[in-house]
Amino acid sequence: MEYIAVLLPSVVVGLIFWFAMKSIFNADKSERQAEARAQAEADANAQGAETLRSHGDSNGPKK
Repeated sequence: MEYIAVLLPSVVVGLIFWFAMKSIFNADKSERQAEARAQAEADANAQGAETLRSHGDSNGPKK
């Protein structure tokens, strides 16, 4: 029984550390995925705008 009393605080602190690190890594992964989606969307919009410009089909005012 005394072994449990000695090891329990270390195990609890280790579990808290593990959950904290897991949370940080999951948040980082989600942030990277969101950034990749935003970058892909920006690239697609830029490519679409470039295609319109090269064909002369801008949405600007007609002269």
